[in-house]
Amino acid sequence: MKVFHHDRFDYPLPDGHRFPLERYRMLRETLEETPGIDLAESRAATDAELALAHSPQYLDRAMNGGLSAREQAALGLPWSPQLVARARHSVGGTLQASDAALVEGLAVNLGGGTHHAFADGGRGFCMFNDVVCAVRRLRRSGAIRRALVVDLDVHQGDGTHAAFATDPESTTMAVNGGANYPFRRVPGDCEVDLPDGCGDDIYLGHVERLLGEALERGRPDICFYLAGADPYDDDRLGRLSVSMHGLGLRDRLVLDVLADLSVPVVVTLAGGYARQIANTVAINHETVGHALSLWSAARERNLAPGV
Repeated sequence: MKVFHHDRFDYPLPDGHRFPLERYRMLRETLEETPGIDLAESRAATDAELALAHSPQYLDRAMNGGLSAREQAALGLPWSPQLVARARHSVGGTLQASDAALVEGLAVNLGGGTHHAFADGGRGFCMFNDVVCAVRRLRRSGAIRRALVVDLDVHQGDGTHAAFATDPESTTMAVNGGANYPFRRVPGDCEVDLPDGCGDDIYLGHVERLLGEALERGRPDICFYLAGADPYDDDRLGRLSVSMHGLGLRDRLVLDVLADLSVPVVVTLAGGYARQIANTVAINHETVGHALSLWSAARERNLAPGV
């Protein structure tokens, strides 16, 4: 199974910054000796590919150090050339994973899920919107028509919702922390805001219900699954109190349903801010592991889930 990473492209952060950059390297290292995984460094998204999701004015500011102090505050990251390189490669990984998923049924980007990026600006640690770039690129090439975004990061994907708000061929599904960022919401197609501390049963019940509703709108040609680790009960930014076991059940629920329907899936890992970073890595590792199990089972049957 093809898995794309971009952790070599590091960028400077102030001391004590809460964004867990080392998580991506740690996860990649845990996967390096895993049979069945084909690890590859992601390519950089081109200017033309980024322009599928973002305005020329924003791209000029983002590329050339023209972001204002207010824009950098909204992004939550200080601008640097290294940050731009990292963001390009994060998008590139999702583009490559989407191509691979259409051929092999499943593929993974160990980053991505940058769902707070709008056409005219970055937000919430998200400089460029990888899923919007990927959907529009695939559609432009004729590879897909209908797309589904299953966004199970704890924070609402406001940038993605805005991009697809008037797109009848793209469905957004989300289970959000209702009292969490962003505080100004952009409505999605099938979503719910849950109270703090909801726990496994309530969370999983809504995931199952909304996934069914999203699929009733029509079988997608591809699904982008944002498998956020931040609903976890020890996540600093999450607050939904979902257990590690519950997140594993969530991944199985989503990926098994899509595999049964032969929908190609791109897994992106989105957010994760556990107090013990090893716990975020463990959650991500299990997500990738279940995707690999499905991919391997399809190989044994000589039939990719998306074929």
